[in-house]
Amino acid sequence: MNGLDWAVLVGYFGVMVAIGVWSHKRVDDVSDFFTAGGKMPWWLSGISHHMSGYSAVMFTGYAGIAYTYGVTSFVTWSFPIALGIAIGSKLFAPRVNRLRSRLHVASPLEYLKNRYNLSTQQALAWSGMLLKIVDVGAKWAAIATLLSVFTGVSLNQGILITGAITAVYCTIGGLWADALTELGQFVIQLLAGVSMFVAVVLKLNDKGIGFFDAWDEPALHGHGKPLVGPYGTVFLLAFLFIKLFEYNGGMLNQAQRYMATATPREAERGARLSAVLWLVWPVVLFFPMWMSPLLVTAQKPDGSDSYGLMTEQLLPHGLLGLVIVGFFSHTMAMCSSDANAIAAVFTRDVAPVLSSKARAWGERSGLIAARVTTVVFLGLSMAVATQVNSPTFKDIITVVIKWVAGLMGPIAIPMMLGLLRPFRRSGPTAALTSWALGLLAFWLVNYPINWNVDGGVPLQYQVSVPLAVSLVLYILIGYLKPEDTPERLAVIERINTDGDGAAAAAPVPAPASGGVGTTVKDDAGL
Repeated sequence: MNGLDWAVLVGYFGVMVAIGVWSHKRVDDVSDFFTAGGKMPWWLSGISHHMSGYSAVMFTGYAGIAYTYGVTSFVTWSFPIALGIAIGSKLFAPRVNRLRSRLHVASPLEYLKNRYNLSTQQALAWSGMLLKIVDVGAKWAAIATLLSVFTGVSLNQGILITGAITAVYCTIGGLWADALTELGQFVIQLLAGVSMFVAVVLKLNDKGIGFFDAWDEPALHGHGKPLVGPYGTVFLLAFLFIKLFEYNGGMLNQAQRYMATATPREAERGARLSAVLWLVWPVVLFFPMWMSPLLVTAQKPDGSDSYGLMTEQLLPHGLLGLVIVGFFSHTMAMCSSDANAIAAVFTRDVAPVLSSKARAWGERSGLIAARVTTVVFLGLSMAVATQVNSPTFKDIITVVIKWVAGLMGPIAIPMMLGLLRPFRRSGPTAALTSWALGLLAFWLVNYPINWNVDGGVPLQYQVSVPLAVSLVLYILIGYLKPEDTPERLAVIERINTDGDGAAAAAPVPAPASGGVGTTVKDDAGL
C-alpha cells in the first residue's frame, strides 16, 4: 500500500464514523437503537440483511476453499444461503416482523419467555451470546489477517483498529447506523468487486487464456465440479438447513432486519431482495478466487492468503485501497450488526433477570445500557480474535464452519420453529431438551468420537448431527409431551396473524423480570 491506498482507507473510516454521528439523532429510545423504530424501508432492510451476512472470512477462508476446490465454494455456501432466505422470506420474515409490531419486543429472543418460559429464554440467550462472541472473534481475525498482508501491521493491531472504528459508529447510531453504513459498504463492495473481476479477466487475456477456456487449464482440474472433497451432498443439505434457520433469524442479527421494517409484507420483500443478491453477487466475487491458481501461488497450506496476494499483484494503487476497503466493509457490516443484536439480547432478556435495577430502566438508562453492552461485546470478541489461531480454535474457517454452523442449530431450532403453528405442541421441555442434547451431540461428534475415528468424523457430519438431533427431539418431544397451553397458543396466533395495529411501531416497554408462565400484555388483552 502507498499513500493513495491509505487515503482511501482512512477516508472510508471517516465516512463510517460520520454516518454513525448523523444516525445518532434518529435514536431516541431502545426501539430506535435495536429495531430502527420499525421505520426502515424494505429495500434498505434487504441490502442491510445481505451485507450483514458477509465478512472477510469470504476473502480468506472461502477464498482458500475456492483456491483448493473451485466452484464448490459457491454451491455449498452462497447458493444454500440464497435458497434458505428465499424460503424464509415467506416462512419466517413476516412472523419475525410481528414480534415487534404485535408483541412490541426489541430483542428477537424476548418472545421466548412467553412462548416457552424464562428458563428456555435464558438458556438460548446465554448460549447465543457466547457463540456470537466466538463467531465475531473469527471475523476480526479474518480482516486482521488481510490487513497484515497489505500493511504489515500485526494481527492484534489489525483487530484493535477495525474493532475500535466499528465500536464508534454502531454504538452511537444503533441499527440505523448499521443499515446506512451497510448501504455505503454495498456500493463500495460493488465497485471493488467489479474492479477485481475486470482485473482478473484482463490478466487471463494477457496469458492467452479465454474467459471460458480457463476451466480447461491443468491448474483448475476438477475445480468445475459442484461437490468435491469434504463438501459433498450431505454437507450441502446440512448447510441448507443450517442457513435456513441462521440467515432468517437464528443468529439474531438478520432477525433485526425483518423486525425493522414497518409491516410483515415489507419484511418479506426485503428478504427476497437479499436472496436475489446472495444468488447473483457472490458469483462476481468468487470468479477471481476460482481463477487464482492460474495467477498466484498461495503461501499458506489452506490457500487463505491467495485472494490477498492476487489483489496486491493485479490492482494499481487506489483501486487496491478500494478493494481493501471492501474487505473492511463486509467484516464491519457483520460485526456491527452482531454487536447490536447481542446488546438487544443482553439488555432486554438477560440483564432484567440478573438485576432488579435493570428492570427499572427507563428510556434513557436503557439506551445507555445498550451502548455500554455493545462496547463490551465488541471488546470480548476482539479478545477472542487474538486466540482464533490457537490450538483451541484452530484456523479461521474451522471456527466459522464447524463451531458456528454446528452450534447454531440447537440454538435456532426452538427460536425459529417456535414461531410456526405446526410446532405449537412443542413447549419448554422440547425446547430445552433439544437445545441441551444438540449441544452435547456437537461436543461428542467433534471431540471424543472424532478422536477415536480413523481420519476423524467427516465435516458434513460434524455440522449436521447437532442440528439433526435438535430437530428430531424438538418435534418428537412435542408430540409425546405436548405443552400447548392457551397462553402459548395465543402468542403463536399473534405472530401468525395480522390485525389492528400490526403495522404500527409501538414504543417498546421496559423489559420485565419475567418468570415461568409470564405472558405479554398487549392491545388484544393477551
